[in-house]
Amino acid sequence: MGTLYIDRKDLELKLEGKAITFYAGNKREGIVPLALIKRVIIVGNIKIETSILHKLASNNISVIFLTGKRLHFAGILHGRVRRNGLLRLAQYEKVRTQFALKISSEIVGKKLRKQAEFLRKIGDTRKALRHELYRTAMSIENIIKQVEEQPDIEILRGLEGSAASVYYKAFTQIFPSHLEFRGRVRRPPTDPVNALLSLTYTILHFEIVREIECIGLDPIIGYYHSIEYGRESLACDLVEPFRVDVDHFVYEVFKKEKLRTNDFTKEGNNEACYLRKDSRRKYFSLYESWAQQQRPLWREEVENLARRISDGADPLFE
Repeated sequence: MGTLYIDRKDLELKLEGKAITFYAGNKREGIVPLALIKRVIIVGNIKIETSILHKLASNNISVIFLTGKRLHFAGILHGRVRRNGLLRLAQYEKVRTQFALKISSEIVGKKLRKQAEFLRKIGDTRKALRHELYRTAMSIENIIKQVEEQPDIEILRGLEGSAASVYYKAFTQIFPSHLEFRGRVRRPPTDPVNALLSLTYTILHFEIVREIECIGLDPIIGYYHSIEYGRESLACDLVEPFRVDVDHFVYEVFKKEKLRTNDFTKEGNNEACYLRKDSRRKYFSLYESWAQQQRPLWREEVENLARRISDGADPLFE
């Protein structure tokens, strides 16, 4: 199984032996052995015995909590993490050194290369858009050359912003018009594509937070993203190159019509767009199938960074 998704508000969870059991009223609805679980994602308000949380923590099974309606991040529970104080000291010491600039340049460079590769790949199969997608990929590739020469993080951020501008102009064109995707809109998302992008970016971010904390690094102290109160800047750093993989995942979901417009609903005066409750199960299944292939890559990047911080090992991004 790997990941256990719990998204049903009438459930009560109990611990029975080495398994979690699910009850609705007095009726047992199902059972999952703890041995099959690596992480748990809980949506909304359910009843759960503290003995289950104790057992999950002692078995190093992380729990991510999402709000019930809009699927916003609410919190995370870890079991035992590595208590490597020396690793964290090294992480902090390198924030104001050339190490930070080198890491930042590599992060931006890899993200932009993946953007260009993704657009070219789509262009290979979309004849009507091929010229525009190739032209945009070339523009991003020209920016990559500048990234490799920049000695300043602020300039790197400006270059990344320039690439994002042309990338999203092309990215919006690869989706059908009925999805009403005209650009990146975050708070709140206003169309199905933005809704899925935001949700997937959120879950990815906190999967990376989990990997960072489990290895013993501090997710708050980053190198490319500035340190801000309440933000996991190191997780933001490591997520950046994988955002393009999320974009590709979302594109394939709509291309193959795994999710459609009727899987979403709009609410309020600002017409915020969210997944319907009865469609979230489909999304979680799609996400999990994709994430199973991606998680080894996420873990590898975190491990590589930890090695680099501690002893100057091989580059984080090759």
